[in-house]
Amino acid sequence: MKISKLIACLSAVLIFALNGYAQKDFAKEGDNHFRNEAYFSAITSYKAAEAKTTKPADKARYNYLIGECYRLMIDQPQAEVYYARAIKLHHEAADPTVLLRMAEVLREQGNYKDAQKNYEQYLAKRPGVKEAEDGLAACKKAQEWKNEPTKHIIQNEVQINTENFDFSPTWADKKGNSIIFSSSRPGSTGSEVDIRTGESYMDLWITSRDNKGKWDEPKLLPTTINTADNEGAAVLNAKGDVIYFTRCPRVKKENIGCDIFVSEAQGQNWKEATKINLKPDGGDSISCGHPAIDKSEKYLIFASDLPGGIGGKDLWISEYDKKLKSWGTPVNLGPSVNTPGDEMFPYLGEDGTLYFSSNGHIGMGGLDIFKAEPAGDKKWDKVENLKYPINSSDHDYGIIFDKGTTNRGFFTSSRAGGKGKDDIYSFNLPEIKFIFDVYVKDKDDNSPIPGVTITVVGSDGTQYVKTTDEEGKVSFDDNNGARFINKETGYSFETTRQNYLAAKGKFTTLDEVTSKRFVEEVFMVSTVDKSGKKKAIDFPEVRYAYDKAELLVDNAVNSKDSLNYLYQTLIDNPNIVIELQAHTDCRGGAAYNRNLSQRRAQSCVDYLIAKGIPADRMVAKGYGLDAPRAGLECDAIKKMPTKDEQEAAHAKNRRTQFIVISENYVPKN
Repeated sequence: MKISKLIACLSAVLIFALNGYAQKDFAKEGDNHFRNEAYFSAITSYKAAEAKTTKPADKARYNYLIGECYRLMIDQPQAEVYYARAIKLHHEAADPTVLLRMAEVLREQGNYKDAQKNYEQYLAKRPGVKEAEDGLAACKKAQEWKNEPTKHIIQNEVQINTENFDFSPTWADKKGNSIIFSSSRPGSTGSEVDIRTGESYMDLWITSRDNKGKWDEPKLLPTTINTADNEGAAVLNAKGDVIYFTRCPRVKKENIGCDIFVSEAQGQNWKEATKINLKPDGGDSISCGHPAIDKSEKYLIFASDLPGGIGGKDLWISEYDKKLKSWGTPVNLGPSVNTPGDEMFPYLGEDGTLYFSSNGHIGMGGLDIFKAEPAGDKKWDKVENLKYPINSSDHDYGIIFDKGTTNRGFFTSSRAGGKGKDDIYSFNLPEIKFIFDVYVKDKDDNSPIPGVTITVVGSDGTQYVKTTDEEGKVSFDDNNGARFINKETGYSFETTRQNYLAAKGKFTTLDEVTSKRFVEEVFMVSTVDKSGKKKAIDFPEVRYAYDKAELLVDNAVNSKDSLNYLYQTLIDNPNIVIELQAHTDCRGGAAYNRNLSQRRAQSCVDYLIAKGIPADRMVAKGYGLDAPRAGLECDAIKKMPTKDEQEAAHAKNRRTQFIVISENYVPKN
């Protein structure tokens, strides 16, 4: 049964039927950690158990369990490694499930060809298993969908996303300018780390966009909503004054599942949230979450592992009884929607269409997004995959649409190339047009750089110049009703600003058949520090023959290649004059080291002159041992405990750098 890391955070504890593999206590420890979804700790225990045993069958079993941990942590590449080890040790003879799991993680990485082979090998051992038959069919379908993608444009919302989990957006206002989403980013309500994910506990955050589509800094919802436990996957009613959301409380030594909570708006804040009772008596370990609500708030659709379901997590519906002021007994949406797999993250469109994510219907890899048409009172059927590129080989879920359209909206994906683990993406299906966004940041501290001149030149002869705003951004979007960026055109761009080295890049619209937003994140190197003092700039290491000034070129290193980097920097910045600095370590005489470093600096300058850089753009300066790196002074190095640490410190001081001493160079000719 496939389950993502976020599902682990917002669902009940999965009890995995394991034998007590006793290898001292490590295997038992691993089993206990696994049952509690402490996958990080389980991996450590299983690795220790595997290292101690000499029995191939036990080694195979532990490698399989390590693979399971990585799979449930959504680290498919590592899961593949350990499943492969288990298969090499013939674990499939004892438990063919390893072949099925290997097929799954290969499919979720888009390796459909090898996934097919593993599905076929599994079916040869266990014919007729629907999960494997569907997986095999899905491999073929996924390749068809990738070859004929829909025209949707998918864009990572870099202003919202972090390196952590960011997922399940929902509208927070009537106009569709604010969203509430789930995140494990730093700054959460609690200070503890979730043992399931190794990150902060999930909280609900809110952000709004301006008329230009720029999102403001996300803010936490109040503590009447967020707690030290996991909160996420929310939805608001049509008026925006009631919020339904998932909370997964923790109770020591008890298996407590997640619940749906509700809170009403109170001015600019929210009242204390209360739990909606959807579980049967004694069903504390059951999980209910991912709520969706109809326009009139008559019924609630949610994901749960309630008894009597069809698969792992099913979609259920509960009606509100106005007289009793309570929600009725949940009813399963049935086999037209639910499968033996997982169905989660429901969303009701304005026309009553049900959108949800599933790994049980035929899909591309992990969770895919599907839609089901209304089929009578509180019923849906004709399930359809939204296909590529909205869906991918990874997990795709939590879709919402802009008000009044199904052509634009947001969803969540763990697909490759994101900013974090799970990211929020936007999608749209517009006319074919191209936009070029540039985000310029300081390479040292990642801060945005305002006032950067960005020049874009097209192969069609067009040229445009803009300047970054306070957020370090420029967008080449609408040009007085026309377009800045044209079809079938190649573009180069350059970023320039005083006290920074120029940066360049290229992109092209050749062969692009759908609309696209080109996004470049440019990191510029500053030539001065925060105080305005000229700053030494490192570049690839230059080495010299021992005790000589000649550039070292052999099978191991080519110092000329390193200097070619500096050559290109001078070509890209034709207005700068540099001081090329050579430094030695602090061993030996000061005068000797100064002389050696001067000759080495001059060797670098001579090489650059030979390549065509004017001599008056460079000053060679040997500092010898006079200017060690901060913290690596001779006295500090002597105090280091080991010879290796001392030698590494000396190596850092033996360096070649440059500073920009002028930005006003004008060629004499």
